[in-house]
Amino acid sequence: MSKSNYPELIWYNGKVIPWQEATVHIVCHAIHYGSSVFEGVRCYDTPKGPAIFRLKEHTRRLFDSAKIYRFEIPFTEEEINQGCKDIVKENGLKSAYLRPFAFMGAHGLGLNPPKVPLETSIMALNWGSYLGDESLENGVDAAITSWNRLAPNTMPTGAKAGGNYLSSILITTEAKRHGYVEGIGLDQNGCISEGAGENIFVVRDGVISTPPLTSGILPGITRNTLITLANEFGYTVREQAIPREALYLADEVFMCGTAAEVVPVRSVDQITVGNGKRGPITEKIQKAYFDLVKGVGDDKWGWLDYVNE
Repeated sequence: MSKSNYPELIWYNGKVIPWQEATVHIVCHAIHYGSSVFEGVRCYDTPKGPAIFRLKEHTRRLFDSAKIYRFEIPFTEEEINQGCKDIVKENGLKSAYLRPFAFMGAHGLGLNPPKVPLETSIMALNWGSYLGDESLENGVDAAITSWNRLAPNTMPTGAKAGGNYLSSILITTEAKRHGYVEGIGLDQNGCISEGAGENIFVVRDGVISTPPLTSGILPGITRNTLITLANEFGYTVREQAIPREALYLADEVFMCGTAAEVVPVRSVDQITVGNGKRGPITEKIQKAYFDLVKGVGDDKWGWLDYVNE
């Protein structure tokens, strides 16, 4: 993400201010300990104008993450939703990646910080698909890394918290050092968990499998969307433990997330998945996803929040 992609304005503690003025002190608690929660949200250019996909669900998860850590966000969910719309509009964006972010400010270095409201910001900027726009069709080469995902009762993986993503950094940087596009982590039992920043699906004989929440994954909103779409098409979707070798023997593998969107995996550990191309089930679900978020498909769930309404 280059500096040229930065927008002019950012929503910070309830006000829209110039980007360069949104600063924090070096003793900010979140800088030292990762005491923050955040969301990744996308706004798409649709025939009816900019629309934020599943905004309410993302904001609810932001507040759920804060609740798990006993953090207080000093705004209502409705105020955050409106802030997301406002910052897209104020920056004149038609499509955007949004980052609502709530963090512990400069409140000392103790591990038991005072019960004070979190600093809260929302940024919106142009950002293409996380693994590269070409990945959406061509797929990516992935590797299972030596770093496992967090086990239950170590840190809450159901929270989208800043500190959790040190695990993601270890997984993705190890994979990239070895020439792969993305890394995949195993859970505490040696089964598939998720990518560094994506949930994962495996297709074999027309059946779609995905790791359960107990495998240390984030309960992804895109993951939930794809399960819903797959059920609409009549596919069997199983949330179950998936052994490592299932990735090698799969007909198709795909990963998903708000930033990555829906990405085929063409190889795992240098073993070709299927025919090494985007498979038919992946393509069908991917097309349905993009039709939905871009306002072309039938939004029967009311998942699009139009910025100008």
